[in-house]
This record gives sequence, C-alpha cells and structure tokens, in this order.
Amino acid sequence: MTPSKYTEDNIKTLDWQEHIRIRPGMYIGKLGDGSSPDDGIYILLKEIIDNSIDEFVMGEGKKIKISLNENNIKIRDYGRGIPLGKMVDAVSKMNTGGKYDSRAFKKSVGLNGVGTKAVNALSSYFKVQATREHLTRFAEFSKGILTFESDEIESKETNGTEIIFEPDPSIFGNFKFRKEYIDKMLKNYVYLNPGLKIYLNGEEFYSENGLQDLLEENIESDTVYPIIHLKGEDIEVAITHGERSQSESYFTFVNGQHTTQGGTHLNAFKEAYVKTIREFYNKNYEASDIRKSIIAAVSIKVIEPVFESQTKTKLGSNEMGPNLPSIRAFTTEFLKSNLDNFLHKNSEIAESLQRKIIISEKERKELSGIQKLARERAKKVSLHNKKLRDCRQHYNDQKSPRKLESTIFITEGDSASGSITKSRDVETQAVFSLRGKPLNSYGLTKKIVYENEEFNLLQAALNIEISLEDLRYNNVVIATDADVDGMHIRLLLITFFLQFFPELVKNGHLYILQTPLFRVRNKKETRYCYSEEERINALNELGKNPEITRFKGLGEISPDEFKNFIGRDIRLEPVMLSKDTSIETLLEFYMGKNTPNRQEFIIDNLVIEAIK
Repeated sequence: MTPSKYTEDNIKTLDWQEHIRIRPGMYIGKLGDGSSPDDGIYILLKEIIDNSIDEFVMGEGKKIKISLNENNIKIRDYGRGIPLGKMVDAVSKMNTGGKYDSRAFKKSVGLNGVGTKAVNALSSYFKVQATREHLTRFAEFSKGILTFESDEIESKETNGTEIIFEPDPSIFGNFKFRKEYIDKMLKNYVYLNPGLKIYLNGEEFYSENGLQDLLEENIESDTVYPIIHLKGEDIEVAITHGERSQSESYFTFVNGQHTTQGGTHLNAFKEAYVKTIREFYNKNYEASDIRKSIIAAVSIKVIEPVFESQTKTKLGSNEMGPNLPSIRAFTTEFLKSNLDNFLHKNSEIAESLQRKIIISEKERKELSGIQKLARERAKKVSLHNKKLRDCRQHYNDQKSPRKLESTIFITEGDSASGSITKSRDVETQAVFSLRGKPLNSYGLTKKIVYENEEFNLLQAALNIEISLEDLRYNNVVIATDADVDGMHIRLLLITFFLQFFPELVKNGHLYILQTPLFRVRNKKETRYCYSEEERINALNELGKNPEITRFKGLGEISPDEFKNFIGRDIRLEPVMLSKDTSIETLLEFYMGKNTPNRQEFIIDNLVIEAIK
C-alpha cells in the first residue's frame, strides 16, 4: 500500500460558519424534520428566545412577540437591544457575547454567545435588527455569510432586538414546524417567568403562579391533595400526587432550561423529598411508596451550570456555583425547612399524603411476588431475547454520540420485523417483535404488566418500570401494517402506554412509522407514495404507463427498499395529546364499553375512497 501524503495542504482552517454547518450536531444535537420536540429546528428557535428571556430576567422587556409563517420565524423582544456597534459581531463571531460577563448575566440560559451564531450558520436566511435609544441598525446573512449591513438610522421603535430566520433545507431537509411543540416550549417559558407575556401569531402565553400553573395544566386526573407550591431564592417546587397515576412524573428546569433527562437537581429533589417525608412522619417508609404517583415540578438557578450535552437536557453540575453549597445540600435544606413547615401548618394535606403512602405500600406488597417473578423472567430471557434485536447506542448512555437517534421499532409478526431488522442501522435502531395482537389494557391495574409476558418484556426492553429517567430509546416507534389489523394493534399499544406510561407520550417519545402505500416507477425513476394524492402526482409526472405496486403490509417490502423508509427520509408521525385532551376520557371513549357511542362516531366519520 502506498502511504498517503501528509502535507501543509492537509491542514485546513474552517471559517466559524463552515465548522457549524459541517458539524451541526455539536451545537444543536440531532437535526430531524420537526416530528420530535428535540429536533434541531426547535433548538434554533429556543436559542433565540433564550436571549430574549435573559433580557426579561435582567428586568428589561416584559413581552416577546413571535410570528411563525411556514418555515419563516420572527422573534421580537423589548429588552435593551444588542449594542449597535457590536451587533454583527454578536451574531457572527465566535467567542463574542455579553454573557461572558457574569455581572450582566449571572444565571443565563443562553449558549454564552454561541447559540445565535449556530442559528445564523444553519439558516438559509437570517436577519438581525437592534434598536437602542431611537437608533436602529440591521444586517442580513445567508448560511452565516453577511450579505447586507445597514447604517445606523433614527427610529421611533421601542428598544429591543428582532431576529428573523429560515432553517436551511439543505441541512434540515423537508422539515415542518409543529405548533404543538412550540406551544409547549412557550408555556414552559412563562411558567418559569411569571409576569412575562409571549405572543405566538397573536395568541398570548402568560402565567401568574409559575410552577403551580404548570402542574394544573398537566394533571390528567384527580389529585390526592391540593398542589403544594414552595418558592425560595434560586429554587421553586410544586408537588402533588395523582389519584390514579401509577408512575412518577417530574418537570425539571435549570436556569429556565427544560432538562427533560433530569440530572443532579432531580436526584437531589428525590432524595430530599423522601428524607423530609420520613422525618416528618417519623416512619421509615420505602422511597418508592413515598414517591409513587408523585407529580412534581422543580426549578433551580445555578451559576455557570455544566450540562452533559450541548442541548442541555441533563444537568451534570454538583454545586450551585463557585464556592457555593452542593445542589444536594441546598435542595435538602430548602425542603426540610419549607415542606416540613407547610405540612405542619396544613394537617389535612399531611393526612391525605400519609394515606396515599400507606395505600402505595399495600399495593407494592400485593405486587411484590408477581414483580419478582416477572423481573427474574425478563432478566433470564434478556440474555437471549428473541423478541428484541437491540442496537448499540442508547438514550440513557450519556457517552453515546448518537443517543438522540436511538430508536426502537415495535413490530407485529416475523415478516415485518425481519424486513426492518435486515435494513436497520444497527448502531441506533432496535426492533421488538410482538406475537399477535396485544391485550386491551384499558382499566386494568399495573399487575397486568407483570403477568403479561409481552408487556413485561416490552417494559424491560424500554427500561421504564420505575421512571422514564433511564429510558433506553429516544424514539419509540409503532411499526404496523396500514390495514385494519395494523391500526388495531397501534390502538392497543397506544392504550398500553397511555394507561401505564403516559409520560412517554407527553414527553414526545412515541411515534407511528409511516410507510408508503404505493410504489410508482418507470425505467428511469422510482417514487414511493404515502397517500393517494402523492400517487396521483407521481402518475402525472412519470409519464405514460408507469408500473404501480400497492403495498399491503410491511412484510411485502424488501429489506433493500425498507432502507429508504427508516433512514434519513424516515417519516414519523408523533403521537400527541392536545391541551384539551384528558387521557382518562380518551381511553374510556375509544377502549371502554360505550359501544353505541363509539359506533355512532365511526359511522359519522367513515370515509370511503375509491382507488383510481
């Protein structure tokens, strides 16, 4: 073998925008197409809003206006405005920003001046305009390169900064902003910043009671007692227990950042809460009994936080800041003082909470025998589990560079699972194969999860028995045929997750795999069509007499073709809950025994399409 030459020509210096565009994952995590809440286009939006939030936190500007028009987004805040002389540098020069000065931004949520540059570099069009003291200036960029810069001119506009950007389709592909995800993001911003008003296309987002409002918005069923809302310097918590909930549910934040994977602050809260409850009742209750059915929100502010990834989904810091106490000690002291005082002053709530713990203890003891057998069975088969073809990179592995891509396909039957298994990316894509239709779990207790072998193995594969904190796959994808049986299996699986693991759905981890209904091709080109409309368009564009194939099931699609549907161009439909949807009402209607009402609904909504 001839050795390759290593010369000065091999040494390259990339411009700042080239580095971001070549390695976008270093700055915004995964790219995605907008079907997942942690896709890159939402990270871009978040980075711009974070800067506006920092202005509000500093006491400057009490409203933010956002306009979304397909792929174009405009964010206007009413803070101090970027200093005009440094405006271009602030959005296009690395290591330039106001957040390096801790006096100005002590507990900032932004990316220390990197975030806006990443948005600029990854946008096909980017415009920044700052207004300060009756003067304004703007600049335009394309893919991070300056295309126009105005002079300073007089303005009657209020102080502040306006950013307009369009994500670059050459980076993000055929993407789509989903308003549901943006709504959730904006709600979290106002919960964490009471008094702030955010407008999205004219719709107002506002909160007076902070984390208490967040819990009230997200509670699905009755609670055991009214929400306990405690606030202190650099910490705020809201706590209650669900009447029927089977799992623990947490919403955690650091400096306004939604840490969906928790971290040291969540662990500190769990430990401190259990310790405080044990000491208050003077009983050594099991931690799982104390926390079962808990619904809690925790927000802390830390100086110079360290996160375990660039997208800041998990806190790694152990200290509140330089020369300050540990997060664990700080949280323990806060709860020991404030929660203990609250329970002493509110005896009815204290009694309700203790009754809930005792009920949880009783239920745990009744389940303990079944759980032990189920865990032993799951552990035994995990060594040679024919149902699971695992991947190498997992969501709960912080060192995994592709953990956000980790996906498990839940399939039905050997043929479908075989096609996906042969064509999948073994690094990030796992396959779990069902045998026949799963049980309708509506109205059943958690006991059924342990007694039913498939449910127990699925629970073990996902690693969600206790909480979502150690979820092994970021994307849980139901991959069934697009026929009546396939739709029924989808419904039964969604019911299972909503009944026992609703946080998996609420946190945006559950999807439906969209596979093509038709293949239309001629000698030169092949089109895969996911709808009747796409089929007609393909027929019109491919000319005379193209070959048309109707896919009836996943097993009919060869592994070579399947690569096209689960790779870069994968189409995933997220399973979402609207803000007005109650899980209990939803499951009762579709999976309960109200057959006449459901029959009437089906008849009223039946659509029959003839294939031409």
